[in-house]
Amino acid sequence: MDSNRLYSTEVFDTDVLRSPWAQLRETFRYTYLLRNLVQRDVKVRYKNSLLGVVWSLLNPLLMMMVYTVLFTILRPNNSIQYFHIFILVALIPWQFLAGTVLGGTVSITQNASLVKKVFFPRALLPTSVMFSQLINFILSFVVLVLLLYLSGIGLTRYVLWVPVILFTQMVFMLGLALALAAAQTFYRDTLQIVQVAILAWFFLTPIFYPFEDFSQTAEMLGWSFNPARLMRWINPMASIVDSYRTVLWGTMESQGQPVSMDPLMLGRTFVTAVITLVIGYYLFIKTEHLFGEKL
Repeated sequence: MDSNRLYSTEVFDTDVLRSPWAQLRETFRYTYLLRNLVQRDVKVRYKNSLLGVVWSLLNPLLMMMVYTVLFTILRPNNSIQYFHIFILVALIPWQFLAGTVLGGTVSITQNASLVKKVFFPRALLPTSVMFSQLINFILSFVVLVLLLYLSGIGLTRYVLWVPVILFTQMVFMLGLALALAAAQTFYRDTLQIVQVAILAWFFLTPIFYPFEDFSQTAEMLGWSFNPARLMRWINPMASIVDSYRTVLWGTMESQGQPVSMDPLMLGRTFVTAVITLVIGYYLFIKTEHLFGEKL
């Protein structure tokens, strides 16, 4: 790899605060750097690892096995058919999110020497984490497809929704990663907060239980609300996971028979994802010029 090609030799003035559009245009000029950062992240992640990239496949498979044993053998009253597929369809996008958010949070602080010495669009660091995690997602998805066919479900025309759902998820995750990367640069305990939040978020997302398990009515502190509707509004990952599951596994009524998803529901989730990205990117570029002195 040509070191002169990897980074720009321009002098970075931390006192210069450029417009968001200027920052965005400049970021697109560094696609070669994004590619190099992704390659570096993948190599570092599996360096000196016995199984290497195979771990990206084993992780969701092992989790799938644990939950399948728990909810079909230890708790045999589970009525969900093809439960291993039911779980894996949700675990793969969830691990994509968790890896991107946690890795994106520390992407600036873990590259402090690079950020302080070399000029390049800092937004590329959390972005590269997302794309390196995307490689894991794709590999795991290939395994999922094989299991779908081995289970007799296979793929239907509804699989064409997957790229749309995936793009929505990536937009949402990138917004979170940018905002949290900036926050971690100023407040080092951000990572600890994110780790706790990710765990709570996992249980609030329909990974090992169906979305239909959310009740239609509930009351708290004298306030009546619809938990299912509330969860779709405040937890975009609930809608995203439910969308993957609908087009690859089906619903509780069609178990094992994928069906079409609700475009309006995904459209609302996409709007939320775009808003998250705009806010995350805005916070990032408004604080980026201070990263050098905070590191």
